[in-house]
Amino acid sequence: MSSANSTTSEQDAILRSGIDRSLRHPVMFFLTSGAAWLAVSIVLGIVASWKVHSPELLSGCAWLTYGRVFPAHINALIYGWGFQAAFAIIIWMMARLSRKECKAVGTILAAGHIWNLGVALGIVGIFAGFSTGIPWMEFPIFAWPVLLVSYISIIIWSFIQFRVRPEGHVYISQWYFLAAMIWFPWIYITANTLLLCIPGHPLMGVAINTWYKSAILFLFFTPVALGAAYYLAPKVTGSSVYSYSLAKLGFWSLAIIAPWAGMQKLVGVPIPYFLPYVGAAATVLLFVPAITASINILKTATSSRDVLKGSPSLQFMTAGIVGLVIMACAAVFLNLPNSTLPLSQFSMSGYGFQILALYGFFSLVMFGSIYFIVPRVTRREWLSRRLIKMHFFFSIYGIMTVALIAIFGGIQQGAAQEAFEQPWQNAATSAFPYAVATTIAWCFILFSNVFFFLQLTLMWLRLGRRSSHPTLLTSSHDSSSSPHGDDGDIDNAGPAFQATH
Repeated sequence: MSSANSTTSEQDAILRSGIDRSLRHPVMFFLTSGAAWLAVSIVLGIVASWKVHSPELLSGCAWLTYGRVFPAHINALIYGWGFQAAFAIIIWMMARLSRKECKAVGTILAAGHIWNLGVALGIVGIFAGFSTGIPWMEFPIFAWPVLLVSYISIIIWSFIQFRVRPEGHVYISQWYFLAAMIWFPWIYITANTLLLCIPGHPLMGVAINTWYKSAILFLFFTPVALGAAYYLAPKVTGSSVYSYSLAKLGFWSLAIIAPWAGMQKLVGVPIPYFLPYVGAAATVLLFVPAITASINILKTATSSRDVLKGSPSLQFMTAGIVGLVIMACAAVFLNLPNSTLPLSQFSMSGYGFQILALYGFFSLVMFGSIYFIVPRVTRREWLSRRLIKMHFFFSIYGIMTVALIAIFGGIQQGAAQEAFEQPWQNAATSAFPYAVATTIAWCFILFSNVFFFLQLTLMWLRLGRRSSHPTLLTSSHDSSSSPHGDDGDIDNAGPAFQATH
């Protein structure tokens, strides 16, 4: 029996090594190019927030007006960083969970280069004045078919791996990844077709756009981050998922509620009366899947406090899940129709909520996944735990400052807008101190990400440390640890459902 177990363990180790080797170049390409776009987005975010309180900055350059810098900042964050981080995590974790090596590395890399070309041309098009003017869809019209074809060429292989996997369990991470992979084309094709190809009434166009922004957050970025968290928490701690019943509840409640959210921002607009209120109710009810998943993941992550204290992957992931809890509370707070919704409807609160979701939740979970995955695909360790700590603390402090200041500053701005007897200029100037604080916070985030990008690039070049222990945030190491941490059996990730094939 011992010999059989040893043979099985060796075969699993060989399989994992083969999967990591097959995906090294695509994963590192997506992560490094995504990190570069993240740096571009942060720089543009600094410029955009600076121009809010100091409009004279770069006022002589038509390419760098606020109306061009701000959408470039958001689109670089979403399509440059967010999607490429999601691609890397999906293709690696789906391959690991499906126990299949990637056989289409060349296709994925080619599609990844086309995706980056599409994003680059889209950003240049925004700066050059060819923006569509539709929030989160500002790229020139030619860009969206390019991105859609690239997306399908990258993701289709993960579907194939799932289809031909060995008989066995379907993991909760796979459910979230598969859902995100299916939902995005539906969202993207629907919005671009109805807004750019066969546009209808402008009011319904605005309604579709608000639905699109909400759907991207809750039906793509949220399930990708939750799928990664459900993989990392049991894998790093060596424990099973805390509750499979909660896992099911969190998944299905997200799938049922999230598609209805988004149109609450159109309260008072002459569209079908029930749509904004259904959107507000759905956004508030998203508290249910968010809190359900957060409790489940945090219970799993805190099952081993010593591991949590030392693991950078687990700390970033835990911080991201706490960000999800804050995001769920903010969704309730900002979307109460008869109190806060009128105050947040046309203020900077919406930006604060978006940044909280994209960075305070999604990006922090992605960072945790990156600190776990990169040593496995490069067979090297991170250069410095001090730089990891710096990245962690500056990211946490910076993003909490940006998000919370924008949310609460937006509420004050909205209250000033509602004071009809006062000049509207008072509402605009009330955001001045919050804009200054936002600029400073983005500078802190940029500072932390410079070192993160440097370490990531060196890891891709395989210039990381050759070490007898993993890079931990504590100075003590267990001599029995492998160079890349305790990988364990892939089945330790824990099934959420048992599928019949």
